[in-house]
Amino acid sequence: MRFPRWRTWPARLLRFWRSSLQFRTVATTVLLSGIAVLAIGAYISISIGNQLFDSKSVQVQDEARTAHNLAQDIFDAAAATADTGPPVELDSLSATVQDKILSSSTSPGATPLEILRSPNQSTSQIMQPTNTTDFPDVVSEGLRARVRADPTHVQYQSVTLAGGTPAIVVGSQVTVGPAGNYELYLVYSLADEQVTLGFVLQTLLLGGLALILLIAGVTVVVVRLVVGPIRTAAETSEKLAAGQLEVRIPERGDDVIATLARSFNGMADSLQQQITKLAALSRLQQRFVSDVSHELRTPLTTIRLAGDVLYDQREAFEPATARTAELLHTQVQRFELLLADLLEVSRYDAGAVELDFVPTNLVRLVEEAVDAMALLAEGRGSEFRVVAPGGYFEAEVDARRIRRILRNLLGNAVEHGEGRPIEVLVDSNETAIAIAVRDWGIGMTAVETSRVFDRFWRADPSRQRTIGGTGLGLAISLEDAVLHNGWLEVWSEPGAGTCFRLTLPRERGMAIASSPLALPPEDETDDQRETEGAADG
Repeated sequence: MRFPRWRTWPARLLRFWRSSLQFRTVATTVLLSGIAVLAIGAYISISIGNQLFDSKSVQVQDEARTAHNLAQDIFDAAAATADTGPPVELDSLSATVQDKILSSSTSPGATPLEILRSPNQSTSQIMQPTNTTDFPDVVSEGLRARVRADPTHVQYQSVTLAGGTPAIVVGSQVTVGPAGNYELYLVYSLADEQVTLGFVLQTLLLGGLALILLIAGVTVVVVRLVVGPIRTAAETSEKLAAGQLEVRIPERGDDVIATLARSFNGMADSLQQQITKLAALSRLQQRFVSDVSHELRTPLTTIRLAGDVLYDQREAFEPATARTAELLHTQVQRFELLLADLLEVSRYDAGAVELDFVPTNLVRLVEEAVDAMALLAEGRGSEFRVVAPGGYFEAEVDARRIRRILRNLLGNAVEHGEGRPIEVLVDSNETAIAIAVRDWGIGMTAVETSRVFDRFWRADPSRQRTIGGTGLGLAISLEDAVLHNGWLEVWSEPGAGTCFRLTLPRERGMAIASSPLALPPEDETDDQRETEGAADG
């Protein structure tokens, strides 16, 4: 099932984020710069908006006081005329006040105006409330209450007109002679200030984007100057690790990067010298071991032939001489094994080992190895038990080397199994096939287990061996397992026995996900073995 390309973008972006230091640095810098620019822009826009509002509010309050004084003067003059002459028509007087105030206003456009009668009054005359035709319904009861509570000052309140235009409503109280107290309200639009603020915000936005792009560009240049040498050092390190010991970092200038390059190149020179020296010593050692092993074969062959003649005629000798002939025969055989193992080890060290892969049934291979070691196990009082729930298929392995591994593992189990049963388990899963050899002998400590694959190492050198051995068997077995891209692992506890587990790929070149056998294997015969042990006791 194929997913749309856009659904793979998050995963690809995450991989790019993890793999690119330059991208992470630039992205982090741009993000933090964007947050800083946003915070500064918000602060500036809020400050400018507050300044525009405060400036406009002071202006409209001054203009509202002028309108209030103008209206009050007109009403006072009309009241004085009424005392000495005929009564004044209040409705026409209200229209006159509106015309005077609107004509004297300095705000752009017509300023809506409204005159409302204050409640709870009993007067001889009443002037009808009036307003301009476009006066919005924005006078709140709270503002009216503040106007009535403080008639000596003008009161203002910010409001929003239809269409979202901000405005300021300013109210004051005037006295209309015999008609009592009235409230005068003026509405001043902030549309021009809103346009100004919008222009400022647009300028801040464009300037912020330009600043962020500039910061991104500068960051890319700076990071490239810093990351470039680091990338070169990383590539050079990879080449050195791959064996190209002659590569170096270019040295330019006298800055910190140049100092780093000189230090790195000095380290590379020292490593190259040491590696070259060690490689030469290793080659000399390998050649020495190989040459000695080959040179010893000819005299050893002569000694073996002479020893065989003496061994065949040992019955005609005196007892002491016969025993000497037997010891000579045994040690010559052990010497031959040691030479063969040394030659094999020298091939491993020289990297000259080649595997002969053939399809092999590992269960059958295990059974053949067990049959070959059966007589030896019986002589020690042990018994082999093969448990193979899985693995009945052919795997591509070097059968000779796997047979040698099994021979070493089975021989160790017989040697240290204390005459108890030995289990050989074979199982498989999707990626691997495993063989485990489990004994219930003396076992080993954690320190001994960590050294069990060392060359010429023995857990107890004073322990008498009934089976030959050169001390190289497990080391060679480990090398054979590694050549197959497999694992050879060990588990052991004092008094609980030892278990070696060999895990091989089901197919040549296949990666092993997990071993099909636990270490130690969870066999099904533990209860039976405990019952047999109790019966024997």
